[in-house]
Amino acid sequence: MTSVESVLKKTPKDLFIGGRWVPASGGRTFDVDDPATGEVLCSVADATPADGVAALDAAVAAQPAWAAHPPRERGEILRRAFELLTTRIDDLALLMTSEMGKPLADSRAEITYAAEFFRWFSEEAVRIDGGYQVAPNGTGRFLVMRQPVGPCLFVTPWNFPMAMGTRKIGPAIAAGCTSVIKPAHQTPLSMLALAEILQEAGLPDGVLNVVPAVGAGELMEPLIRDGRARKISFTGSTAVGRRLIEQSAEQVLRVSMELGGNAPFLVFDDADLDKAVDGAMLAKMRNMGEACTAANRIYAQAGIAEEFGRRLAERMGALRVGHGAADGVQVGPLIDAKARTKVTELVSDAVDRGAKVVIGGKAPKGDGYDGGYFYSPTVLTDVPTDARMATEEIFGPVAPISVFQTEQEALELANDTEYGLVSYVFTTDLARGLRMSEGLETGMVGLNQGIVSNPAAPFGGVKHSGLGREGGSTGIDEFLETKLVAIAT
Repeated sequence: MTSVESVLKKTPKDLFIGGRWVPASGGRTFDVDDPATGEVLCSVADATPADGVAALDAAVAAQPAWAAHPPRERGEILRRAFELLTTRIDDLALLMTSEMGKPLADSRAEITYAAEFFRWFSEEAVRIDGGYQVAPNGTGRFLVMRQPVGPCLFVTPWNFPMAMGTRKIGPAIAAGCTSVIKPAHQTPLSMLALAEILQEAGLPDGVLNVVPAVGAGELMEPLIRDGRARKISFTGSTAVGRRLIEQSAEQVLRVSMELGGNAPFLVFDDADLDKAVDGAMLAKMRNMGEACTAANRIYAQAGIAEEFGRRLAERMGALRVGHGAADGVQVGPLIDAKARTKVTELVSDAVDRGAKVVIGGKAPKGDGYDGGYFYSPTVLTDVPTDARMATEEIFGPVAPISVFQTEQEALELANDTEYGLVSYVFTTDLARGLRMSEGLETGMVGLNQGIVSNPAAPFGGVKHSGLGREGGSTGIDEFLETKLVAIAT
């Protein structure tokens, strides 16, 4: 069986610029920790602003040739990368679990999900279309072209360290765009491993450049203001997204922002409770709750609220917490001490305001938990609307349940947020499901299912949850400009 040590040993630790693995300027490095133990896994090159400029130089230099590269071959490179990801899933999953903490089963699921973006966009590369039409007055013709946006800047989060990369890199490669990507400093190893795979798959030098760094703002702001990049795509918090949008305005960059969420999960009296509980477990506990799509506010109709809460608590309480690489573990640690402190504070605030702890409500103690950032799966009932967790992302394994009476009340509660990424609705009444889907102010709705993400479907939100869409047939549009050629005849 492959060991963590052997996987770490063969994973690149340097910057990837212009097709070469290079140390950071001045030899700067930073440590990558195992969140299950708090121990250092390894050190990784810490890019300086000068390194960032070098990466952008490489992307700009590679752009003309890559834009002219045959679409079929762009797609074949992605297809080969998909196959390599699939073949190496066990090693990549162990690497991801080591730096991020999620159980191995979840890491394998993410590698599979990440690979599917490459497969999907390998097929989209040859379907970039255009148009031709006669001018309305008959005296000319309109030729519509679709061309690559140009060099792109990507910033990816720690919670899905590979899938959030392939979701951006895949359509960029398919469209003919080069890129510079800065992965989260907590989880750079998965992205470095991905860059190595793309290089092996035949991606030309300079098309993808990876610059891990602790100081994201120090590295990225000069690149955003440089003027040569033409697009930025960011996945992360709304607060950081706002700053990036402001900086991008100076050079009028195209922006794609997948920001925070505050997902409501609505369970009506007529719902199939078995399916609703299954859906809640998916929507709440995927990635230990560390997901922008996680069910943050669970609303159950009065007639079934008590039974739903009992069943959910039973399922949550049965989950095994521990190191993600250990057999049978279903819930790993949170990413760091700051994350666990926030979850602890949110639970304490809700309890102080009248919420009741049904299960969990604290960090586990004892052997196997020392040094790690664990928090027990938790169910709260009677959570008041003025609790902090009603407006702040929990980003942890905490399921807060509140009660509603009517459909209109449910809709008002669900929409009472600045966010609008995803909602979940469980009902056997199709008409009600359609009414709720139309009335909910979110970019996505899970109707009788607890997961909405799929490479073949558009992903994104409204309001303060972001701009643009990733995935699906619309995902590649974010990387294409539309050009009109007006022809006299």
